[in-house]
Amino acid sequence: MRLSQKLQKLFSLDAGQSLWEHVSRSTHPLSARQILGTIDRTELERLRECYPYRPNARKINAYEDAKYWIGVNVKRAQDLWLDRSPPLQILDLGCGAGYFLYLCRLLGHEGLGFDQDQEPFFRGTTDFFKVRRVIGRIEPQTPLPDLGRKFDLVTGHRVCFHRLARTENGEWLEWTHANWEFFIKDIRTRFLKPEGRLLLEFNRRQDGSSFFTDELRVFFESQGARIFRWKALLAADPNQRPRFKQIQKL
Repeated sequence: MRLSQKLQKLFSLDAGQSLWEHVSRSTHPLSARQILGTIDRTELERLRECYPYRPNARKINAYEDAKYWIGVNVKRAQDLWLDRSPPLQILDLGCGAGYFLYLCRLLGHEGLGFDQDQEPFFRGTTDFFKVRRVIGRIEPQTPLPDLGRKFDLVTGHRVCFHRLARTENGEWLEWTHANWEFFIKDIRTRFLKPEGRLLLEFNRRQDGSSFFTDELRVFFESQGARIFRWKALLAADPNQRPRFKQIQKL
């Protein structure tokens, strides 16, 4: 099958799944406007003045745009039924500016972020949102630092820690299956409670295709992942296949 045909098939499937997500969210609406009203957007703009864009930083990621990022994270919360779950312990890998964990706290959950300390603006926003975070870096074949407890949910949004370096033609060198297997086992055995879940959300590839190549899809499914669009959801027990819309058992 030619690439153009593959892309057409992909986006046709993606459109259908996107519609399904939209319909599913409508069954339990969560007001982004009300949540946005809890944020002092003037203070966020002031923080951006204190922490201007780094040289060569992508301004497409305008993290002071609270309206956009609250909208994004409301959908993430709805997709995981966090607006319906009892209080959960949540670890967010690559927590960034802290919007997701801020929203989780408003919904009654307790969160902890894990991220590098390369973006000065995030120091201001995580403090502004009162998001606790641990500074660190996710490396291949390296256990995460001990955080002293386990979690009901571990999340990684727009994952990029698997990217090692760019080749001369601009493509990314990525983790091997062995690297992913080590990481997933580390999360499962050391950070997830018995009924816990691990959510990994990926960016599209440069050509617009899915992160999940045929080989990667087979691998993640062999690890017990449920794959939907650009997301993979794994249970603490590799023999279980979790659901996105699931009331967590405490």
